[in-house]
Amino acid sequence: MEIADFKRKLGQTAAKIQQFRGSLDFDELQESIAINENKMAQPEFWNDQQGAQQLIEQNNTLKTKLETFEQLQQMQNDLQVALELLQEDPADHNLQQEIETDLQQLEQKMQQYEIAMLLDGPYDTHNAILEIHPGAGGTESQDWGSMLLRMYERWAEQHHFQIEVEDYQSGEEAGLKSVTLMIKGHNAYGLLRSEHGVHRLVRISPFDSAGRRHTSFASVEVMPELDDSITIEVNNDDLRIDVFRSSGAGGQHINKTSSAVRITHLPTGIVTSSQAQRSQLQNRETAMNMLKAKLYQRQLAAQAQKQAQIKGEQLEIGWGSQIRSYVFHPYSMVKDHRTNYETGNGQAVMDGELDPFIYSYLQWKLGQTD
Repeated sequence: MEIADFKRKLGQTAAKIQQFRGSLDFDELQESIAINENKMAQPEFWNDQQGAQQLIEQNNTLKTKLETFEQLQQMQNDLQVALELLQEDPADHNLQQEIETDLQQLEQKMQQYEIAMLLDGPYDTHNAILEIHPGAGGTESQDWGSMLLRMYERWAEQHHFQIEVEDYQSGEEAGLKSVTLMIKGHNAYGLLRSEHGVHRLVRISPFDSAGRRHTSFASVEVMPELDDSITIEVNNDDLRIDVFRSSGAGGQHINKTSSAVRITHLPTGIVTSSQAQRSQLQNRETAMNMLKAKLYQRQLAAQAQKQAQIKGEQLEIGWGSQIRSYVFHPYSMVKDHRTNYETGNGQAVMDGELDPFIYSYLQWKLGQTD
């Protein structure tokens, strides 16, 4: 990379950092941290352990936002000094390589920081509950469901998120009928809410002896795991609770006892299941928490629909709209229909490279609220 290229790129990163500065109220940020730390120093702070933990997490988020900005600024300053040294000795190839590497790291860190700033929803920091439901089409769609499962598992592993399979229903010949994942980690829901919707696959079917092209659909539902700050009232008379033997891995205990739990909410028809735990009581609690998350999301969707009607807008709720297409034949392309972001490297996407789609979605969503 030439010195002129370094100058141009450093000018771009400097402008972006200045933009970050403009969107941060440093005085308010530092004051909030000081107030929280004062509360944490009080002798009665741990009387409410859950409230205390929430305050600590909130304060850590604020400190991370401040400290990361300062790191970005320092990296920018260091690169500026290195560039001045390179201008004095353009033949220093080691310094040139060092600047190029550090500049790439700065750009990557800046994108991560911008994503974190875009995640300002009330539940974006929460864990995510992700469900995959193949559409009509039997083995074809069920295999597509298992491909999506692998894609999200790879993405979660790359972000060092913890994955728990709460419920898994195998397909008859291949793939899956449905799967429910709990993906645990900071900002898991905020990042994965971009995936909520219908995903379409076009490929030459490995199950078609004639080698014909097939189109398959699967819906992905993403909800935040709720904490005790959200109260959802559920009438026990509205529930049908069934217990059954787990069909998943888990050894002799799971296969011999009816530890898995399925809860049906009769007024809405919502069904949740859990079979990941060894205890029926634990599975019941997990299934109930997932039900509350679905009911809460249903409330939010109804509110959004009502607000849209007041404004005279047409708002699509539910699974009617296709959000992304994955085409593997006659060419390779993955395209998001909301943001128009696309890539020709479909294999990388299926290996978990979803961040460009997530980043584009967050930017698009921000534009929708302007």
